[in-house]
Amino acid sequence: MAAILIEPPAGEPLTLNEAKNYLRVGHDADDALIQSMIAAARVQVEAHTRRALLTQTWRIVLDRWPALASIPSPVSPLREVIGGRVRDESGDAQEMDPDIFIANTASSPGMIGFDAGRVIQPVRTIAAIEIDIEAGYGLASDVPAPLVRAIRLLLARAYEYRGGGGDNRIPDGVAELIAPYRVVSL
Repeated sequence: MAAILIEPPAGEPLTLNEAKNYLRVGHDADDALIQSMIAAARVQVEAHTRRALLTQTWRIVLDRWPALASIPSPVSPLREVIGGRVRDESGDAQEMDPDIFIANTASSPGMIGFDAGRVIQPVRTIAAIEIDIEAGYGLASDVPAPLVRAIRLLLARAYEYRGGGGDNRIPDGVAELIAPYRVVSL
């Protein structure tokens, strides 16, 4: 199962002004750099937690329907299933009624159930099924405070070592902040 980002978040969990205040930067010369570091820190936290912090749209691609009529969401927290389609041999998409899908947003990872009797069966054997989902906590104000704190710490580290000398590992303090939010799969 592949997950493809279709629509990235519209903003970041931390504004440029909040970041500059945290870093104690009083000039505008590094604004573009700081903005890119905020985004990089968010992506790093998302990658380590397997969570989308802000609302974003993802496409799940499957070869065939699972036998148990349930698909674990590769991105958490699952908000809703937007739609789905099945591609035929020529690559043309047949849209499915979104009511076929049921989003279990309470579980972690979220689960996407479907009515096995109403889905279109794929003809081609590879990447035949596409399901579009919305994932994320919502707005910046909805992101849990420990994850925002982790972004701040990663940002400060990146800004301090922007000329090199740092490594790409998650520092211990940050790892402890994000550990309760990690989505693990068995």
